[in-house]
Amino acid sequence: MHTDTERCVRAVRSKDARFDGWFFTAVLTTGIYCRPSCPAVPPRPENMTFHPSAAACQQAGFRACKRCRPDTSPGSPEWNQRADAVARAMRLIADGVVDREGVPGLATRLGYSTRQIERQLLAELGAGPLALARAQRAQTARLLIETTTLPMADLAFAAGFSSIRTFNDTVREVFALSPSELRARRPRQTVTAPGALSLRLPFRAPLHPDNLFGHLAATAVPGVEEWRDGAYRRTLRLPYGHGVVALAPRPDHIACRLTLSDLRDLPVAISRCRRMLDLDADPVAVDGQLGTDPLLAPLVAKAPGRRVPRTVDEAEFALRAVLGQQVSTAAARTHAARLVTAHGERIEDPEGGLTHLFPAPEALAALDPEALAMPRTRRTTFTTLVRELAEGRVQLGVESDWAETRAQLLALPGLGPWTVDVIAMRALGDPDAFPVTDLGIRRAARDLGLPATPAALTARAAAWRPWRAYAVQYLWATDDHPINVLPV
Repeated sequence: MHTDTERCVRAVRSKDARFDGWFFTAVLTTGIYCRPSCPAVPPRPENMTFHPSAAACQQAGFRACKRCRPDTSPGSPEWNQRADAVARAMRLIADGVVDREGVPGLATRLGYSTRQIERQLLAELGAGPLALARAQRAQTARLLIETTTLPMADLAFAAGFSSIRTFNDTVREVFALSPSELRARRPRQTVTAPGALSLRLPFRAPLHPDNLFGHLAATAVPGVEEWRDGAYRRTLRLPYGHGVVALAPRPDHIACRLTLSDLRDLPVAISRCRRMLDLDADPVAVDGQLGTDPLLAPLVAKAPGRRVPRTVDEAEFALRAVLGQQVSTAAARTHAARLVTAHGERIEDPEGGLTHLFPAPEALAALDPEALAMPRTRRTTFTTLVRELAEGRVQLGVESDWAETRAQLLALPGLGPWTVDVIAMRALGDPDAFPVTDLGIRRAARDLGLPATPAALTARAAAWRPWRAYAVQYLWATDDHPINVLPV
């Protein structure tokens, strides 16, 4: 979008928050960059240039606006609605892969050469993987400076910087303030104890929280997830340790409280929580498309901004999807809770009732199939999927190629189109996944007057593409199932 100058100028002049994160405005006369909705008086068009990322602005020598804080805007929805190499690379960078494995590690995961990945990112985003990772480290540093009392030396390494000098130079360059000056500007009430961080996760309005949090709460696995004091809480398995997060809907943000065993996991934890809640979606584009269908339009108008509830752990969700085949939500939770108790890693949760991390596939590899209280065919499906995940033949992650992963899953015994589509929708993040044989979808289709057979409904749903996963949320919401109700 940043190449459409006329459209960008209109968005800046109208201070349209819907475009925050889509592009960034660099002001030639002041040397700062802003989000489109910056409350300052818009500059003259000839003094504006537009960039596709904060990293591109920083690389061009601009510093972040102190008023609108463009580095805290929602992420571009492009990276969660596409499956090409650039989108997959951006999801991996957000997940901290460049900081942990370097650019060669990023390229290896994507199956490209380092040069190819750098060239593609530079062409589309105006910055290479190192610059994009650096911008993310700068934002992490700002969060830690403003929300903790950590000494600056500890904070620098927690944010992913290799030296204090690099940390100081980057903060000054990006924010035009030293780390100590940035800390002096923070609101006092935002500071929490070290290791416990209170953050605000932005999103593009509107956001309808009922089905989003209702789904997560209704399917919560005891010990791993819970609804407590108006917030969805769960444990997180992270690269350097583990964490516990509490997420609560607010009118203009998601309140996020994170407790981490290692602060280096902060950017990854935030990225995974944003992905789970689908916070970088563009609801105006989604609802605009779905609202053109006369039968869906009333559902969209009644509760605009529905999101797709996703996951913080793709492998975990795939295993839980198999446990939930042909059983009730309560039965699926029971099966999962037994696995957690027997094979999950114990953690401490001083603030609630969480006790375990969901077991990784490697921890389940030696599982005795006879210990699973389910039909033999589903036991075979479950243990086969565990083995394929543990041995790396099937890889579920933000870097997954959706079409290739679908084919790998469909080749496994007992994984049919319904299960694979649900995994594609909620684990892989495919916005067009459509489990057409789902009972709830078929029931909603019947009640709304949509075609009844899978083939006919699929043909009708072609007009909803590429947002069929969001149409599913509107269809499911016609039922009175607990997944559609925000817990109290």
